[in-house]
Order: sequence, then structure tokens, then C-alpha cells
Amino acid sequence: MGIFGLPFTFTTYMVTEELITVEEGFINKRENDCYIYKVQDVELIRTLGERMFGLGTVKCYTGDTTNPELYLTHIKNAKNIKNFILEASEKARLKRRTMNMLDIGADGDIPEEN
Repeated sequence: MGIFGLPFTFTTYMVTEELITVEEGFINKRENDCYIYKVQDVELIRTLGERMFGLGTVKCYTGDTTNPELYLTHIKNAKNIKNFILEASEKARLKRRTMNMLDIGADGDIPEEN
């Protein structure tokens, strides 16, 4: 999709086993990276228009301060990419021996043992 062969958006995505890179812009470029181990969850969003053209949007919930919600919008093979990111993030966390912690609202009061 585009005008005169140029895309409507000037955004490119690169997804590897280590990193997700989003490069945006035509005149002023901006590049943002997120380590794959920081991805905590992934969601596939497919609007009617995206489904008609075989596209989808992958939403990554991350522990990254720049982009806690990272969107890969209107991409081909969105389901395969979502699954790749989910599996790669789990492998990367195991490799780095990191895990996600969830605060369940405990006040920090630990009962003392006598």
C-alpha cells in the first residue's frame, strides 16, 4: 500500500531473537530498541480491514521504559510474528535467568516465626 510506491507510514520493524527494533520517519528518523527478554506478553489484533489484506497488529507488553506497549502495526504474517516473539522472549528470559514478578498487594508484612 502506498502512493507512488512509497508506504503510507515510514516505519520498519526488525524482530530477532535478541531485539525488537522500530525505525520511524522519513526526514527525521527515530529508532527505538526493546530487548526481547523484556517482552512480558503479546497480543494479536486484527481489524476487519487488516484481515481483508492479510495483515495484523502485534501488541507487545514490555518492561521497557520507552515503550511499555510496543505496537508492530499492519504487518504481514502477524500471527507467526506474535508466536515468534512470545517463544523468543521466554527463551531469552530463561537464558538470562530473569523472571517477571507480580505484586499481589502484600504490604510487606512478613509474620515472624517464634
